[in-house]
Amino acid sequence: MRHNLVETLMGAVVLAAAGFFLAFAYTNADIRAINGYELRARFNRIDGLTLGADVRLSGIKVGSVVGQELDKNTYQAIVRLSIDPAVRLPEDTFAKITSEGLLGDSYLALSPGASDVMLEPGDEIVDTQGAVDLLGLLSKFGSDSKSDDK
Repeated sequence: MRHNLVETLMGAVVLAAAGFFLAFAYTNADIRAINGYELRARFNRIDGLTLGADVRLSGIKVGSVVGQELDKNTYQAIVRLSIDPAVRLPEDTFAKITSEGLLGDSYLALSPGASDVMLEPGDEIVDTQGAVDLLGLLSKFGSDSKSDDK
C-alpha cells in the first residue's frame, strides 16, 4: 500500500510541474488572440498565412488573423484582422504578407501611412502585397539562367 501512495504522489508532482510549464509557456509565448476591432485586407496570394497568425507593426504583435475567405467575383483572398484597440491605423496603411526567415512562419506586416484619417472598425486596408512564391522565383531563376547558357 505504501508503494502505491508514493507513486500517486510522484504522479501528482509531475502533473503539477507540467501544468506550471504549460501556463508559463502560454503567458510568455504571446500566442493569445488579440481582441480588438476588425479590419479586412485583400490579397492575390496568402500562401502560408494561417488563422491566428500575427499581425505586426514595427515587429511588434498588434493583432491576429481571425478569418480568411475567397471573393468569388475577383478571386482574391479576403483576410480579416483583429487589431488591438489601442493601435489606430491611418487609412493609407500598407499590409504585406512576409515570413520570419527563409523557412519561418508567415505573418502580416503593417506599415502605417501619413494620413490624418484613421481606419474605422470594418474598414478595408487597400494597399496590400501578397505572399511571394519563393519556389516559383527559384524555378524561374533556374530556367532563365539555363536559357542564357545557350
